[in-house]
Amino acid sequence: MLVEQLGEGEPELAVVAGIHGDEPCGVRAVERLIDEQPPVRRPVKLVVANEEALEAGVRYLEEDMNRTFPGDPDADTHEGRLAAAVYAEVEDCLTFSIHSTRSHADPFAVYDRMTEHVRNVVPRLPVAAVVETGDSVDGRLTTAVDVIEVEAGLQGTDAAAENADRLTRAFLTATGALPGDAPAKPIPHFRLHERIPKVPAERYEVFVENFQRVAPGTTFAAADGDEQVADAEFYPVLLSTDGYEDVFGYAATRLGHLTAEA
Repeated sequence: MLVEQLGEGEPELAVVAGIHGDEPCGVRAVERLIDEQPPVRRPVKLVVANEEALEAGVRYLEEDMNRTFPGDPDADTHEGRLAAAVYAEVEDCLTFSIHSTRSHADPFAVYDRMTEHVRNVVPRLPVAAVVETGDSVDGRLTTAVDVIEVEAGLQGTDAAAENADRLTRAFLTATGALPGDAPAKPIPHFRLHERIPKVPAERYEVFVENFQRVAPGTTFAAADGDEQVADAEFYPVLLSTDGYEDVFGYAATRLGHLTAEA
């Protein structure tokens, strides 16, 4: 794990990248900040989490770190022990966690529960949507500390790396670490309500777009030609053919727009 700091003093802000070793976009954003050393008004901790998985180019070595927080220093797995080390570094910080997906090119934000930080920072980020996950997935960093998570774009692309850099600097501006204005705008707001299961098959297909309304009766996916049809209206989130082993993605409801407090 790499830990660096911008500015002097005890950080109340942190940026975490590389929780998954096959998502290098955030690492590039963190490395750029380390190289540039921009003057900051608030100290910021910079963390590259799973360096060994990044070096190997794999999501994880033994288990998914973003299912193991807050971790255990005595865990049997590399990621279990590393999760405890990351947690110890950022537990007292408002943390910006950078990921990427196989499902959607436009950046979007993710949070576990509504907080003052979510309400006032997310509308100041260059994201196309924001998603409330609730308790749909255990062991994520968002369930352990005060985190705003972003999906920066398609995994492994230069566009995702550029998005990660823009998102990180917007976060640091919105929280007063970097100078400048971060005007707020309404962001389309969604809440996950169930997983969309994916049975074992040789070939998967997806026929709808993430964050776009799926009407009842719409064929939205298929596994070896066996079509899945929507029983009720939903909005797909993280829907893809190969993003997860056992689910196509998630079904969400539309909540309207998230706006910053006046």
